[in-house]
Amino acid sequence: MAEFPELLSAGLLLLLLFAGGWLSFKFRFPDVIVYLLLGIAVSGALSGSHLLHFAGEMGIVLLFFMLGIEFPIKQLIGLARRVYVAGLLDILLSFVVTVGIAMAFQLDWFTSLIVGGVVFATSSSLTAKLLESSKRMVYPEAEFMLGLLIFEDLFSPILVAVLASLAVGNGLTAGTIGWTLFLVLLLIAGAVLIGVFLFRKIWFFVDRYVGEDFFMLLVLGISLTYGGLALLLGLSEVLGAFLAGIMLAEVKRGEELHRIVIRFRNVLLPLFFVYFGTTIEFGEGVPMVPLMAVLLLWSILAKVLTGYWGGQLYGLSRKVSMRAGLSLTQRGEFSIIIAALAVDSLKTFSSVFILLSAIIGVYLFQFAPKLSAKLVGRKTETSMYSYTKRGED
Repeated sequence: MAEFPELLSAGLLLLLLFAGGWLSFKFRFPDVIVYLLLGIAVSGALSGSHLLHFAGEMGIVLLFFMLGIEFPIKQLIGLARRVYVAGLLDILLSFVVTVGIAMAFQLDWFTSLIVGGVVFATSSSLTAKLLESSKRMVYPEAEFMLGLLIFEDLFSPILVAVLASLAVGNGLTAGTIGWTLFLVLLLIAGAVLIGVFLFRKIWFFVDRYVGEDFFMLLVLGISLTYGGLALLLGLSEVLGAFLAGIMLAEVKRGEELHRIVIRFRNVLLPLFFVYFGTTIEFGEGVPMVPLMAVLLLWSILAKVLTGYWGGQLYGLSRKVSMRAGLSLTQRGEFSIIIAALAVDSLKTFSSVFILLSAIIGVYLFQFAPKLSAKLVGRKTETSMYSYTKRGED
């Protein structure tokens, strides 16, 4: 039987993704989960596809490039000052404690770090979509939640870079970690210098050509080049892409840059989730079920505590803080990126955890207003923010 031409395979895959995206929209189900399940379903035909892997890698690069272009350097510094306490609490509970739990189950250091990374980050894209679709962007906790997600988006690429370096290195040593952190700081310093001394000064060039078709080649070229430079240094392309976005954010034309990139990202990003799905194997069933049960419970509790305590430190009321915590439990794209560093049974374990966490998180988000009212009470509490009666209830 003749092999399918790659063009035909690509067309059929895009049609399949369209059907999956339509179903997720129709039934308000996370599209990330749908794409993962599609990847698992077609793994026999697409497993090991270098073209699919490369297209998906470009999708992830553009996702984090877009995150970067939303935040010029000064804005990032200001945001960090407001949410850093809640962010550090998040790192402690969702990452450090999780690593400790994994080690208590007799996992080695590197495996425990991978598990901690998988459990750590809330899904930024899924949470943002849920906030918009539920009309909760006007609620008082939305600003705090988005700030915490951005803090995670700043920490997670560095975490991915360290874990990716360790995955191909000689193990966990002080020297390995020190060298990796040096390379990370070098990449960050380069991005800051280029952003401040180059892109901040060529705004007139961007203004003149940003509407031309060929300008997108510059934007995409910068994102892929800095992401590729990170790979060349043995780091993660995610970190490089995010820093490339921060560089270009200095031209203060985020809306125009966003418009250029969004269409490419929307086509390529689902391919990353499909590719990851093709790498999952369930030959020996789901491993380490007791650990997974413990981590599912702890992952929910850790985010609830982060939202509850961190929200009050941010200036929210007890009930609004509880609502924020209950709305942050879903894991997604960063967990998948870190899970891709795992091998064999650990990848299967991580994949099942992400699927369950995302599904549970979506339902907790939907019921968060009612649950927070029952857990904390309906009495009106004062806050440093004014908000509508609808937002409080």
